[in-house]
Amino acid sequence: MESSASSDVCLHPSKVSRVDRINLNALEPEYDDTDPEGYRAGMARFGPSIGASKIGASLYELPAGQSICPYHYEYPEEEWLMVLEGRPTLRRPAGESKLEPGDIVCFPSGADGAHKVTNQTDETIRVLMFSTKMEPAVVVYPDSDKIAVWPGDPADHVIVRRSSHVDYYDGEID
Repeated sequence: MESSASSDVCLHPSKVSRVDRINLNALEPEYDDTDPEGYRAGMARFGPSIGASKIGASLYELPAGQSICPYHYEYPEEEWLMVLEGRPTLRRPAGESKLEPGDIVCFPSGADGAHKVTNQTDETIRVLMFSTKMEPAVVVYPDSDKIAVWPGDPADHVIVRRSSHVDYYDGEID
C-alpha cells in the first residue's frame, strides 16, 4: 500500500511540531486472498502512519455480499463506525438496520456493543472504523461460540470455543 501521508508544520502553544496526515480518498484498500467468501473486505490500516498508538483506524471497502468480520463484541475496546460511501447493513443485538453515508455508530465494550457490518447492496461500500487499542484484548463471537484473546505477545494469541470450559485446577494437580 502506498502511503499518502504528508506533513505540515503546526504551531502549538509550547512548541512547533510536525503533523502527519492521510487523505482517505487517496488510500487503496488491500484484499487478502485467503479471506473466505462473505468476508472479502479490502482494508487500509493507517493509524501508525500518522503517529497513532492509542487509537486505531482502518478504511474498509466492501464489495457486494461481503462483511468486515463475523458478528462480535470486544473487551475492553470501544469501536466507532463512520459510513463514507454506500448503505451498509448493521447487525446489532436489537436487530439489523440500514446505515446512510455520514452515519456514525459507537460500539461500546461488552455484549451491548456486538456488531457486524455487511454490504447487502450491489454497489461497493466504504466505511471507516476507529477503535481504542488496548491489551490484553478479548473478542467474543457469539454465533460461532468462540472467544479470542490477544494479550500482546503473538505467541500467546488464542481462539477457543466458549463451551470448552475447563476446571480452574485442570492440569495443575494429579
